[in-house]
Amino acid sequence: MKDSQVIAALSALAQESRLGIFRVLVQCGPEGMAATKIGDHLSIPPSSMSFHLKELTHAGLISSRNEGRFVIYSANFQTMNGVIGFLTENCCGGNVCTPGSTCTTESASQS
Repeated sequence: MKDSQVIAALSALAQESRLGIFRVLVQCGPEGMAATKIGDHLSIPPSSMSFHLKELTHAGLISSRNEGRFVIYSANFQTMNGVIGFLTENCCGGNVCTPGSTCTTESASQS
C-alpha cells in the first residue's frame, strides 16, 4: 500500500462519526447496511451521513451498491487489511507479533 493511501484512510478515520460508521460496517460484514440504518444506529442526521460516507468512500474504506431504492454501504476489508499490514509491516523486527511480545530497543534500532 502506498503512503498516500494509508494517510487518506487514517485521515478519514480520524473523526468520531466516520470512525463509528466504519466500525458499524466492519461489524456488519460484507452484507453491509443501508445509509439510513447506519444513521439511525449512530444518531447521525442524513445530511451529515452523506458527507461522512463520501469521505470514507474517497479514502477507499467503504464501497456502496444499490439494492432497490436503497444504497447499501459495506467496509472494504482489503483496504482495512492493507492499512493494518502497512502499520505492522516492520513490527517487532519482522517477527510475528503477539500480545505478549516485547520489542527491545536493540531490535527496534535495527529496523
